[in-house]
Amino acid sequence: MTTDLTLQPAHVQLRALDRREISSRELLDLHLERIDGSTINAVVTRDDDAARQAARATDERRVRGETTGVLEGLPLTIKDSFETAGLRTTSGAEDLQDHVPAQDADAVARLRHQGAVIMGKTNTPAYCQDLHTDNALFGPTLNPHDPARTVGGSSGGPAAAVAAHLTPADLGSDLAGSLRLPAHYCGVYGLRPTHGLVPARGHIPRPPGWLTSSDMVTPGPLARHPRDLDLLLTALTTPAPTEKSPWRVDMPTPDRGFDQLRVAIWAEDTSCPIDQSTAQTVATAEKALNAAGALVRRTSGPVRFADSTRLFEQLLHATATATAADEAAAVELAAARELQDDDASPRASFLRHRTQTHRTWLRANEERARLRSTWQQFFSEYDVLITPAAPTPAILAGSRALAVDGQDRNFFDQTGWANLTSHIGLPSIAVPVSTTTQGLPIGVQIIGPPYGDRALLAVAEELEALLRVLN
Repeated sequence: MTTDLTLQPAHVQLRALDRREISSRELLDLHLERIDGSTINAVVTRDDDAARQAARATDERRVRGETTGVLEGLPLTIKDSFETAGLRTTSGAEDLQDHVPAQDADAVARLRHQGAVIMGKTNTPAYCQDLHTDNALFGPTLNPHDPARTVGGSSGGPAAAVAAHLTPADLGSDLAGSLRLPAHYCGVYGLRPTHGLVPARGHIPRPPGWLTSSDMVTPGPLARHPRDLDLLLTALTTPAPTEKSPWRVDMPTPDRGFDQLRVAIWAEDTSCPIDQSTAQTVATAEKALNAAGALVRRTSGPVRFADSTRLFEQLLHATATATAADEAAAVELAAARELQDDDASPRASFLRHRTQTHRTWLRANEERARLRSTWQQFFSEYDVLITPAAPTPAILAGSRALAVDGQDRNFFDQTGWANLTSHIGLPSIAVPVSTTTQGLPIGVQIIGPPYGDRALLAVAEELEALLRVLN
């Protein structure tokens, strides 16, 4: 069993640790051996000695009966965008290649407080700013299912590492679908928690040392089973002692049986078409839920897709300007002032959003609040909403084009479905459902109301069990 333990989900590995069938040090070494033998370039920075010291410490605590963390002794990797004390953090950027933080990001500190053993950092595009995971420092991360396909971005290293059993789980981040898209492309589970539940201080970007972060970025876990995400969610929402926080989170669990679950299916939209294999995958999930007795209904969605996308892009470009150099910001402002009023080009929209006045942003934020209210009303009628996770399975690595059943689409449509919730802050999870005839994973996205994270995970776990029976 010890030899195969790295192939098991995190909750099974934790059970083996609790039963003392294996020590944390032994479990760590098994994972380090897998990383040593891997060719996908997912884990880019390691400190084996420090990880072994941490594993030894957790083994000693277990002997003394002092184990209290929900992740006690579990080896984990961390996306290279999160600062890790004493361990290089580059966010994939050449100008940070020698950056060794003195302090953990808050989310990392919470994982350590719950007993996690940090064994390495996983790859990301420079400053998390691409839908492919590749950079000049470390090169590309390869998809474990097909090295010719992308792992997505920006949490591509985490998703690939989890899929390849190099780690039982990873801490990623999601601003514009950049956790859920790689989870979908690599066939693992990826949770974007309710915005604000997990602090983003210490995530790059912003630059090292900043206390604030984007009003949209959300740290979240990736794993191979929904139950693992639940464990990591507990760890990530439990303040570490250094935070000196008086609050505790008590998120609700499902209050009705699965046969009373109200499920909405938003299967298609002309604003972001999906291919036939993805449509079939959504139908497969729908069939499984119907067979289990859930109350399932197809819907056109609670909001207009195009309007939501427009607002998302406006807010995204606004929050990205915070760290722009003064000279660059001045150049953008001058270029925006020269635009013709009737210029509706993508460049014009980009410049207007980047240079919008505070009054304009406040009105956009009001529109966001109204959109959030519309979603909350929708969730008074339904418990969860299921959508496609992305328009297609993983596209070719390095490609800047997206084709949906032979029709060219905007490259950024890859995250169109994910970004329905990115600016609203709702919890959403990418769930693997099936594979193509070429073996590429295809998943769906499950969305829930604010703080409905545990209910989402319960639905994902039930769906996992149903699909296992059907397959």
